[in-house]
Amino acid sequence: MAINWFPGHMVKTRREIKENLKLVDVVIEIRDARIPKSSSNPEIEELCKGKPRIILLNKSDLCEKNTTKKWIRELTKEDIRAIEVNCVKGEGLKNIKPMMEELLKEKHDRLKSKGLKNIVMRAMVVGIPNVGKSSFINKMAQNNIAKTGDRPGVTKNKQWIKTKIGIELMDTPGILWPKFEDEEVALSLAFTGAIKDEIMDVEELALKLVEKLQNMYPENLKTRYKIQDIHENPLDTLDAIAKKRGAIMGGGAIDYNRVSVMLLDEFRGGKIGNISLETP
Repeated sequence: MAINWFPGHMVKTRREIKENLKLVDVVIEIRDARIPKSSSNPEIEELCKGKPRIILLNKSDLCEKNTTKKWIRELTKEDIRAIEVNCVKGEGLKNIKPMMEELLKEKHDRLKSKGLKNIVMRAMVVGIPNVGKSSFINKMAQNNIAKTGDRPGVTKNKQWIKTKIGIELMDTPGILWPKFEDEEVALSLAFTGAIKDEIMDVEELALKLVEKLQNMYPENLKTRYKIQDIHENPLDTLDAIAKKRGAIMGGGAIDYNRVSVMLLDEFRGGKIGNISLETP
């Protein structure tokens, strides 16, 4: 399944990130907690090298807690902190300021020794599309400054946002990399909605999702869709789900588009259960 999506504004974003790094103290990278590896852009890793970083594993209400804890241990390094958050509800966000202060302690001690007291911390917010950057910024700013949407590509330009806790945030549009070498990465991004459905074959994508879930979370599929068996062929499992949900056309044919859209929506909304598609 070939997936390739690289709008022109993303080339510009990459350039802007590089140019504006000198204006900030910390990079806040937002990832999807269900796919911490796939939702990490290797270009961000390269672009932000040398800057302290806080990785927010967002949508923590949709993933398996134990797996996320393992990811936090895996990702935390000398100049990197990782934390699970829910940007819609604001859970975990109160830990960001202390983390920034910890990462910048040496710099702040130097500034204080020169007589500076009111130090404003500046952070660049980066991440691939649809991981929750705008929801994060709105919660931090306590008003709806950034545009939000459940589709990728909503934020188009850089903007500064002030908060009431001594942090200024620079928003950047979501950036994906030009070519997905690994089909598993591309599929994980498509499952979670980081790639626009409009450029996807949703029926093929839903079939791939069923295949993944029946290998990793078969009981979740049985419970959610009240099906008796998980079939060896994922298409048979999808057919069983379609019949249970009444996704049937005239003559008894399966309405694959309808069942596919339903399945993807329910997965993304957490209705199939708390699911982590990747382990460290």
